[in-house]
Amino acid sequence: MRVIGAVALLVWLGGRICAGASGVPAQEPRASVRDVAVVVGKVERLDPFARTVTLRTPEGLQHTVYAGKELKAFDQLRSGDSVTVRISESVVVAVRPNAKMTALEDSTASAKKAPDAARADVLQQLKAVVRVESVDTATQVITYKTADNRNVMRQVTDGRLLEGLKRGDTIEITYTRERAIELTRNP
Repeated sequence: MRVIGAVALLVWLGGRICAGASGVPAQEPRASVRDVAVVVGKVERLDPFARTVTLRTPEGLQHTVYAGKELKAFDQLRSGDSVTVRISESVVVAVRPNAKMTALEDSTASAKKAPDAARADVLQQLKAVVRVESVDTATQVITYKTADNRNVMRQVTDGRLLEGLKRGDTIEITYTRERAIELTRNP
């Protein structure tokens, strides 16, 4: 099973990445699109008001997933349960020079107004500019520092998103999360 992972601030992918080196021309965007991703993990936290479930995968990555009211299995979940969640996701990556680190910005409203009909299903879109601390292409893991000085480690599902990134690059991350389409409690 594929584990949803991303060069993303939270747990969650559709945007641009910018490398910070002056005089470096912008490159053509790279895209990673999957109609369905599968996350398997144990429930760490439930938020009934926001209808979110936070999972920890066997690899130790944490993911928070929204479960709409149509996903009745959410109402029976308890902390410690093993679950499988299917969601759709996409990522677009474009290298840009000289980005300045920024705080996390919620760009959901503008994403929902996009002319693309598929954007109607966008649940959340977050953006931030961060600095790359390390890239491990063998395990497809990136570590980056946020504007508020936190170190974040994320596994990237599509290794092409890491191509050419190196320590010190400044990257803009746009994470687009779409509605979960299936939530199953595992035996």
